[in-house]
Amino acid sequence: MSETAPQKSPTLKTYVGGCHCGAVRFEAEFDLAAPVNRCNCTVCTKMGGTTTSVPPSQFRVTKGESETGEYRVGDSPNYRRFCKHCGVQCYGGGFVEEMGGHFRSINLGCLDGVDVSKLTVQYWDGRYNNWQAGPSPQPFPLRATA
Repeated sequence: MSETAPQKSPTLKTYVGGCHCGAVRFEAEFDLAAPVNRCNCTVCTKMGGTTTSVPPSQFRVTKGESETGEYRVGDSPNYRRFCKHCGVQCYGGGFVEEMGGHFRSINLGCLDGVDVSKLTVQYWDGRYNNWQAGPSPQPFPLRATA
């Protein structure tokens, strides 16, 4: 019996990026032809970031991991890593079952040479922990509707 290697997406690519001051650098493999994410949770709303999520095996810090600090809300399994020097939130991670379990989240604004305004965005309702709703082509409201 022969095994066939899994097919890689033709648009799967390694992207590199980092913080503003250059102390933190990373690389990750993903497909920017796929929709990227905006979340309405309180952290994402304040950060204003557009992100993509990848399995942990597809993300690597290449410089300055010790130069990052961590922020998480309470006892959440999800976190953001930021540069201790310039304050930019470059990436994060955590666990959300409805999103496939363990993940790394990449702030796409930190990527070198990527114009975030050209990407297709999908929206998540993290503010109300409504992950089971899945992504939406339209933003979820910041306030619950009656």
